[in-house]
Amino acid sequence: MGRKLIIGLLLSFVLTQVANAQERGKVTVIKDPQIDSLISKRLELSRLEGVGNSVSSDGFRVQIFSGLGREDAYDAQSQFKAVYPTVRSYVSYTQPNYRVRVGDFRTRLEAQKFLNELRKLYSSLFIFAERINPR
Repeated sequence: MGRKLIIGLLLSFVLTQVANAQERGKVTVIKDPQIDSLISKRLELSRLEGVGNSVSSDGFRVQIFSGLGREDAYDAQSQFKAVYPTVRSYVSYTQPNYRVRVGDFRTRLEAQKFLNELRKLYSSLFIFAERINPR
C-alpha cells in the first residue's frame, strides 16, 4: 500500500508539472529593471543635440589628406581646424595611409558645396560615403 501511495504522489506531481508547462499563449519575461532605464536613457540621448549624443547615420565626408605620415595627418587636421573651427574632422588609419576627412554631410550635394569651398586650400579632395555623426 505504501508503494501505491508513493507512485500516486509521484504521478500527481509529474502531471501538475506537465499541465503547468503547457499553458498556451502565455509568455513570462523576467528581466532586470535597469534594462528599461538604459533604453530610455539611450532614447533621451539620441534626441539631444551635441557631440556624442546622437546616433550615427549614413552620409558623406570630404577627404582633405591621405598620406603615410601620422604627423602630417595631424598637422593637416590642425590647419583645417584653424580655418574651420566649427566643422568636425576625423583622422583614420588604413594601412599604410593616414586619412583626414571632414564634415558630417547628410547629402552628397552638401559635401560637394563644401568641397568646392575647400578647393582654394587643398589640391586633392574626394567625397566619401560613410557613417556620420549628425548634428
